[in-house]
Amino acid sequence: MKGWIEGIQESIDHIEKNLTEELDIEDIARKAALSSFYYQRIFGALCGMSVSEYIRARRMTVAAQELSCSDRKVIDIALKYGYDSPDSFTKAFQRFHGITPKQAKEPGTVLRSFAPMHIKVSMEGGNMLDYRIVEKAPFTIVGIQRSFDAETGYREVPRFWEEWMQDRKGLTGMFGVCTDMDGKNYDYRIADLYVPWKDIPEGCSTWQIPGGLWALFTCRGPLPDSMQQVSARIWAEWLPSLKGYTLAGNYLVEVYMPPAATPSGSAIPAGSAIPTGSATLTGSADPGSPADRVSYICVPLKKKEESV
Repeated sequence: MKGWIEGIQESIDHIEKNLTEELDIEDIARKAALSSFYYQRIFGALCGMSVSEYIRARRMTVAAQELSCSDRKVIDIALKYGYDSPDSFTKAFQRFHGITPKQAKEPGTVLRSFAPMHIKVSMEGGNMLDYRIVEKAPFTIVGIQRSFDAETGYREVPRFWEEWMQDRKGLTGMFGVCTDMDGKNYDYRIADLYVPWKDIPEGCSTWQIPGGLWALFTCRGPLPDSMQQVSARIWAEWLPSLKGYTLAGNYLVEVYMPPAATPSGSAIPAGSAIPTGSATLTGSADPGSPADRVSYICVPLKKKEESV
């Protein structure tokens, strides 16, 4: 069975072989034996860009090479690399190369080149990443929801939080929950633990988070930096070395604990998989003392089936 790194590399090789064909994120992720939801996060952590940005960079590179060394028309190259019109191709080409496709045909023109990626594992650091694997029963959250494009959500979700800060709808903002829709879009919820005897705030809805195994990663320090740093290490360092478990479910949970509820250095309350203690429900999502801030990234897992 191939590992995570080998799977991602196979998917990158698939992209390279099919630059002139329609590339679907579901097919690409399948080459890595991952859902598109997880694939896009892992690809971003390993490669430093989104899947679509990588595909666009490679197409612009080889398209420029063809233009500079052949007599083919711009429209033919545009259609070959998936653009419906010369105008859309020209705009993308100019953004990447800084010149027009016609200029690329002139002798001596300087072109930009983005080489195919090859993932290699190197030994670095030996830094600690605090986590534990626990089991949690299903629980229900209540909050506001918005849909995002998987390629641009990393910019738009922070704005969603900023909007919520202006009208909290009675929520403390304990959870940030990301759930996959179709591989290209996802829902993001700003939510609290649902309390059945309390009214659901206007504009909010409930959603049940399935029970099961979770890997809980501790993030300490100012947000969003502490969480972004841990998230990158989860996909680039922890996942490739994971043994005995595999990813489960197309959803991720972020838990934001008020400093008063989890002082610096404290661990998740004993016996609690995902923190849902009453102390957090009466707290606030405000940063408080940034250096003391504790938050968590929760990744659903399942045990690997033993091969016979």
